Amino acid sequence: MSEERFPDDGSPHSRDGGSTGSGTTHDDHARTQRLPTVQQPVPPGSDRQSGAACAASRDVGRARRFWSARRVPAAIIALVLLAASGFLLYDVVSVRAGQPGMHWRRWLAHKLSTVHLDNTWVMASTAAIAAIGLWLVVMALTPGLRHLLPMQRPCADIRAGLDRSAAGLILRDRAMEVPGVQSAKLSVGRRRAKARAVSHFRDLDDVSKELHTTLDQELRQLGLARQPKVSVRAKRAKK
Repeated sequence: MSEERFPDDGSPHSRDGGSTGSGTTHDDHARTQRLPTVQQPVPPGSDRQSGAACAASRDVGRARRFWSARRVPAAIIALVLLAASGFLLYDVVSVRAGQPGMHWRRWLAHKLSTVHLDNTWVMASTAAIAAIGLWLVVMALTPGLRHLLPMQRPCADIRAGLDRSAAGLILRDRAMEVPGVQSAKLSVGRRRAKARAVSHFRDLDDVSKELHTTLDQELRQLGLARQPKVSVRAKRAKK
């Protein structure tokens, strides 16, 4: 049978001067050396600097909402519409200055002179264009990622968010641990967390107070940048 030789792993058997159970001797262990490990040197004071940066960014008010990437196409479309409006304004100013209007503008003016403004197609087209413009403005000015709740930032280079549905599931599980709660529904928003519970025993006021305290403590442990206010409504289960 062939013998296996094991490197010196620091075990009591390997440090023994005699033979071990695997058939190795003291000379074999003397020839065995540990492989060198590569360690990246840490600059002096870097741990203090990172700690200071983390401590400086612990302000809850600095955590901002997450913005959706849809603002980019909305901004591009807005710029295109702005350029088209400027082009039209330039043509109007040139006509006022005594220059002839462009061909496309004369053609459009001729079409508009033959079509009444109270036409159904004209009114429908105008309403559709106005709705699309308003929708683009709303998309460009709103964040969009309303399902993400910003969390506290322990460091300046760390940004985290908690999904509203996940926060609702966590709070619902904690609400079910309250004595007397048969079922619960939680909806978590940026400013308010609403709880609707059904109780099958205990006084409803006691259940509401304990549920409010439990959910408020759980929200503090979630580490949200802005803690929502808890709103609890409890009712008796139907017999």
